[in-house]
Amino acid sequence: MLLFPWINKHFNSGADLKESKSRYPNGETQLLNRSGKPSIVIVLKMRQSYKVAVVGGGFAGLVTARELKREGLLVTVFEKADHVGGIWLYNSGVETDLLGLDPNREIVHSSLYRSLRVNLPRQIMGFTDYPFMKKEGGDPRTFPGHEEVLKFLEDFVRDFRLMELIRFGHEVVRVELTDEARHKWVVESRTRETESRWESKEELFEAVVICNGKHTEPKIAEFPGRDAWPGLQMHSHSYRTPEQFENKIVVLIGNGSSAKDILKEISPLASQVHQAIRGPDSQLKRLENHDNAWQHSMIECARKDGKVVFQDGSIVDADVIIHCTGYKFHFPFLRSNGTVTVDDNRVGPLYKHVFPPSLAPWLSFVALPYKAVPSIVMESQAKWVAKVLSGKVKLPTQAEMADSVEELYRLMEKSGRPKHLTHTLQQDKFEYENWLATQLNIRPPERWKEIMFFSMEKIKSYYGDKYRDAWDVDKWIQEVDCSN
Repeated sequence: MLLFPWINKHFNSGADLKESKSRYPNGETQLLNRSGKPSIVIVLKMRQSYKVAVVGGGFAGLVTARELKREGLLVTVFEKADHVGGIWLYNSGVETDLLGLDPNREIVHSSLYRSLRVNLPRQIMGFTDYPFMKKEGGDPRTFPGHEEVLKFLEDFVRDFRLMELIRFGHEVVRVELTDEARHKWVVESRTRETESRWESKEELFEAVVICNGKHTEPKIAEFPGRDAWPGLQMHSHSYRTPEQFENKIVVLIGNGSSAKDILKEISPLASQVHQAIRGPDSQLKRLENHDNAWQHSMIECARKDGKVVFQDGSIVDADVIIHCTGYKFHFPFLRSNGTVTVDDNRVGPLYKHVFPPSLAPWLSFVALPYKAVPSIVMESQAKWVAKVLSGKVKLPTQAEMADSVEELYRLMEKSGRPKHLTHTLQQDKFEYENWLATQLNIRPPERWKEIMFFSMEKIKSYYGDKYRDAWDVDKWIQEVDCSN
């Protein structure tokens, strides 16, 4: 049966045509003649509201749900917790395995410590049409505490009426393609009925968007003697408050934002803090503004007698080692028969960090990239996924996408860039963000946001530990705007 009666008038015999069972990702349906060959001219564009599952109800999952909803798609968000927020939902509990090595441990999703404040100004944490504004009764600081971010997400859900799309307490345990021809994905989720009993449910969707975050599966430092060292070891994922480190000698591995925050917080209570870092500046020296903290090169080895030996030759008889060493991508629920893998923290193959070429656009990932303004990247990626699924934006062919991925890998290998940096974006400009804007035919991010992001390390160095309170961000923005 033909979908449009005018076809019979346009052709001598409408009965000579039939609707193709193959449907293109952009929503086109082609008409075939009786021999099964494509007709000469007829391509009908059909709008279809696909059922789309979103895995995760945090920052990325919520903005993805909004964009999918805006495009008229049928959205279901699966969230393991009983509240929105993802990583921004503080949980005072920690995992039983403080290093996160036991695959059978009960996972605690959040990595927030109680005192955490954001390390980017709120001016670049909001969305293009929903800025992260100061609100009456809230945290007025430019770098607010994590509670303010959660309130922002709660308001976002309310204002865009997303709550009806979210299934709380639903942990996704399996995502699997069951019908390739009709791009049917089974999403199996489970809910806890009692302390020891779970109830599972399977549902079919045409598309799945994975937004489960990247700050839950710890990456642990490797050094000889680590597993036999007798002291307490933990990852920063399980750090919440400083009291347990009172009068302890602590070795802290890493030099990122969490490492610096934790060092600052525990040093007034600890007996000593020894920070192990990589790079040309990794030499033995006392840290500024700390009477009991020293910087070292990386750990050479850990001994069974409790001593930690650093590559600079110094030795410390330590009580605790805290690994502030980042996280690994982890998708234990995804069953793709090897189509999508995680190899040395490279998720691939993915076209532009989002679409696996052979499964596009029915499977996608949002918010994988590092070294970027999270809200800008995830909002643009979410818009891209939604518009591709709604048929408004076309992807290249599968072969073209695969070639693009291989070209990226070749360039990385040629330049000596390690595999684990695949999803680390550009170092000095918003090349990727501007590319996404071009695909969407929207304005690129404001120039001041780009300048601000790539100035953050200099600003932190200039103001030191007090950068969050000492830097007048609004004045800085005005000066940058005037100079451009």
